[in-house]
Amino acid sequence: MTENKSLRVAYGEALAKLGAVNERIVVLDADLAHATMTSLFAEKYPDRFYNFGVAEANMAGASAGFAFEGFIPFVSTFALFGAGRAYEIIRNAVAYAHANVKFAFSHSGLSVGEDGGSHQSVEDIALMRAIPGMTIFVPCDPRETEKAVNAATALNGPVYIRVARPVCPYITGENDPFVPGKAVVLREGAQAALFATGLMVAEALEAAKLLENEGVSAAVVNFHTIKPFDKETALEMARKTGAIVTVEEHSVIGGLGSAAAEALAGQAGFQFARIGINDRFGKSGTPKDLFREYGLTAPDIARKVKEIL
Repeated sequence: MTENKSLRVAYGEALAKLGAVNERIVVLDADLAHATMTSLFAEKYPDRFYNFGVAEANMAGASAGFAFEGFIPFVSTFALFGAGRAYEIIRNAVAYAHANVKFAFSHSGLSVGEDGGSHQSVEDIALMRAIPGMTIFVPCDPRETEKAVNAATALNGPVYIRVARPVCPYITGENDPFVPGKAVVLREGAQAALFATGLMVAEALEAAKLLENEGVSAAVVNFHTIKPFDKETALEMARKTGAIVTVEEHSVIGGLGSAAAEALAGQAGFQFARIGINDRFGKSGTPKDLFREYGLTAPDIARKVKEIL
């Protein structure tokens, strides 16, 4: 059996592996290499690793220069500092110029834990999603994190990979597809569909089991890509089940729930609800306690499905 692994570790290992086969890969970090795990790349390829110190905007601007010289830069820091502090530079120097830069920001969402609301980025997907031309991946497990890194490398243009801190179980298989913009149905169901992303995929699968024990058949769909959004699968599941619940470790404003609502707008004949962080900042606590506090656990999800049914 494959051991559980932190997604940030999986990200660092994927970069190190990629560096061996692609000499155009360079990695930029903002003095957090041992937290984002880009240190694994730095140890193997020190001549292709650049520590910019606590200067995230400068790092984002420099990444565009690397891209225009033919390199493929992966830029890492905490999600709050990358998506927030460096936003204008990402928008203007990278995305506006369609520079081939890959942003992989770690310690996203509430699962940073005891660092509290000042370090918990609950709006990063919304910020990056609003930038024209930005692709957004939110992997659910270590294996999908590596696939996201490889897929980002193959794409031409800016990509954001949302990387979580906690140790996670392996959910997806080695040969499971990872196609940018195409959601994956992990579990079929007839009465409701759970649209989940990132760490919430595991909770959604557990919720589906709880519902099954109560006679409710729920599908689980892994939206590993938030942008471009898989409207076709969303519509298909809405028509098939008649009830959609989106689940994300992010604000309900601007993330998966918003993308699904926009895709399904104007359609009729199904129930719709969003589970996420309801216009609140984070607070200090363990990820487990915070998920309970913000209603992101499997029992919370199962309860919401029963409510809308």
